[in-house]
Amino acid sequence: MTSTEAAANTLQDHAALWSMGEVRASDVVNAACDALVAGLDTPGLRTLAACTRAEADYDVHDLLPAALDELGLTFYPVGSEARQEAAVRALARRVLAGDLTPREFTFRIHQRHGHELPLAERLAELDDEYDILEYGDRTVDQVDAEVIAEARRLTAHPTVPAEPTDSPS
Repeated sequence: MTSTEAAANTLQDHAALWSMGEVRASDVVNAACDALVAGLDTPGLRTLAACTRAEADYDVHDLLPAALDELGLTFYPVGSEARQEAAVRALARRVLAGDLTPREFTFRIHQRHGHELPLAERLAELDDEYDILEYGDRTVDQVDAEVIAEARRLTAHPTVPAEPTDSPS
């Protein structure tokens, strides 16, 4: 993967995570800056990257959809299952990168989606398994390994394009 592809993927992940409250707006701006440094360049991306930390909380909501669109990336509609699934996959990539522990991953997924998001149902079940380890014959390492295997499956799973949206909300 080229550095521009990696930067585009990171920006897409940050957009999904921001939309679900998992990262701050300033993190999205930082990802936009990294994308510029990596060689991506569009007017919307430059505008997004130019936001200060103070402006980010107010401006990312309006600037992000256009920046993603110019790059051929997806801004998922608010409340859509596709947006939730994109955030789950982004968190799965963070687990595989070592930025998030398997336990933290399942806890966040279970807390945010319960057992309601089909894509993440197994993760919610694994979070339940962490809670009952002391009563069973499984170990933390065994559950961790299963979570990592699930994260690999999620990141390898093809994504379904979101329905086009005319409004950035």
